Amino acid sequence: MVDRPGTRVRAAVIGTGLIGGSVLLRLADAGLDVAGWDPDPATRDRAQGRGVVAPATIEQTVADRDVVFLCGPLPTLPGTLARVAELTAPGCVLTDVGSTKVEVAEAADRLGLIDRFVPGHPMAGAESAGLTAASPTLLAGAAWVLCPAPRAATDAFRWLAGLLVELFGARVVPMSASAHDSAAALASHVPHLLAGALAGATQRAPLRDAVLALAAGSFSDGTRVAGTPAERTANMLLGNRDRVLHELDEVRAFLDGLAAELRADDAPALIARYAEARTARLALLDRRFAGQDREFPAGGDHDAEVAWLRGLGAAGGHLTGCRIGPDAVSYSARIPVAD
Repeated sequence: MVDRPGTRVRAAVIGTGLIGGSVLLRLADAGLDVAGWDPDPATRDRAQGRGVVAPATIEQTVADRDVVFLCGPLPTLPGTLARVAELTAPGCVLTDVGSTKVEVAEAADRLGLIDRFVPGHPMAGAESAGLTAASPTLLAGAAWVLCPAPRAATDAFRWLAGLLVELFGARVVPMSASAHDSAAALASHVPHLLAGALAGATQRAPLRDAVLALAAGSFSDGTRVAGTPAERTANMLLGNRDRVLHELDEVRAFLDGLAAELRADDAPALIARYAEARTARLALLDRRFAGQDREFPAGGDHDAEVAWLRGLGAAGGHLTGCRIGPDAVSYSARIPVAD
């Protein structure tokens, strides 16, 4: 899947911070012809210092590329998508790594780019930032959401899914953009709010230094993402505001229940509520999957193919392979086994 027929894949990465830099370094390690661009000249110099081609302009970076990864700050993605689309050939596949998907997917639709733009989001990261924190292994084995649009986008989705599985060992999770944003609100965005609240309350506490002296795994794990650069976190939360607020209400309701049972000295109710929470935690740590294979005509009913793909992701499944033949496309997938 790395090579298109008779060619060597040429890739570009626009924005070489933590995620973009990690994509860039992995593609370079895999032997692809890859170039990276960042608006910061010092970052481009650091990329060149790590042996990666880093031209001075976007135009030079994306020229004659087969795939371009858009990895800049979330609010810039629609504008960058429009610019890169103008600079690349119609056959160049475009994708992004932003933590919300609806806004950029809608921008692609307005721009008439759904035939070659596949919204994406690798579910990995760190509280550190920048190319200096990037690693070619950061995204290895990550769940990587791709959002197939109906009909025309399927060819680009198929090719990109195979590329990510092969180069990153990605668990490609196909979802609609709206389903991604709803799921990511609870899986990723609300945890940033909770981490910020705990760390912020600690910063204001009279015994701040004593708290930090006693802090162990529960505090460290619970506040880890509070170390993320504040602007990046704010962009993520604002970009998915309505869904984040909805899920925060659900979390608040559960927390209020815990507080009410604590005030009432109701040990059985408190135990029952924590047992419910523990079920989700244990399921995260010990998920069991079954294999599933599906085949679709290469030029057949794309709506049926996209419906199956989106259903797979919504059910918690992921792709482990995509093989494109002259007459058919074959997917290998894994889907959770019911408890």
